[in-house]
Amino acid sequence: MLRILECRPDSYQGWYEQGNQLRNKGYYSEALVSYSKAIEYHPQDYWAWYRKAGILEELGRYTEAIDHYIQAATIKPNNYWAWYEQGCIYLDQLAQYENAIACFTHAIVRKPEDYWATYRLGEAYRKNKEYDRAIAYFEQALKLRPQDYWAYYRKAETLQQWEKWDQALANYDQALIIKPQDYWANYQKGIILEHLGQFALAIKSYQQGELTTPDSANLAYRLGCCYARQNQVNWAILYLENAIDLYPRKYLDLAQRDQIWEIYRNTTGFKLLIQNKTKKYNL
Repeated sequence: MLRILECRPDSYQGWYEQGNQLRNKGYYSEALVSYSKAIEYHPQDYWAWYRKAGILEELGRYTEAIDHYIQAATIKPNNYWAWYEQGCIYLDQLAQYENAIACFTHAIVRKPEDYWATYRLGEAYRKNKEYDRAIAYFEQALKLRPQDYWAYYRKAETLQQWEKWDQALANYDQALIIKPQDYWANYQKGIILEHLGQFALAIKSYQQGELTTPDSANLAYRLGCCYARQNQVNWAILYLENAIDLYPRKYLDLAQRDQIWEIYRNTTGFKLLIQNKTKKYNL
């Protein structure tokens, strides 16, 4: 096919369609060649630039992908997709949050009622630590999708990072109304409650998370810490041991360094636990 198309230098459509076929089959390097040829014939073609950018993104060549999305947006500045895809790369891959904000803002101008650009603009502001603006966009996302778990969850996460604990808990509760057994919302609730010294409530939240993710070493460790704060020694050691068995190196180290276990370290049982697990896992 390539040889035939080389004999038809005016066949933009042939190169472009071949690029689409190769892309759909996962032949990304070959698709790049086809889209490049299509661009040679029609340098102002939005879709060839856009599709080539998508391939570069798939290949992890993010800077080049951005350059191609910019070219596509230059050709069609009112097209939503080139702005949105740029924003996703800046947000998720390059951690360039101000650039992400600029791109998603352009996207929303083109599609003011678009949930995804609104939600991701909230995420970009959250990661840029502009919490008030992040909250505003998550609230707008919830107007567009009132029962959206992720908008409630990210709003709660923003409030948590902002240290607005009660509001964060309320929004995690809203997320849990939508997904009652969700691990992450229960886990983050537990983190806040533990921070506030409400250990019994923290244990309850962690245990809800344990129902769906019983093999979480981090969750087991947090439960152990809460029980230790309440001087429930047997439960504390049981969960510490579970955490060590799930992630030996990390939690053996924490057992020997974390202040919460200081009062136990000189006891015979704790010493035996550390010795036996260290031996078992060759650490």
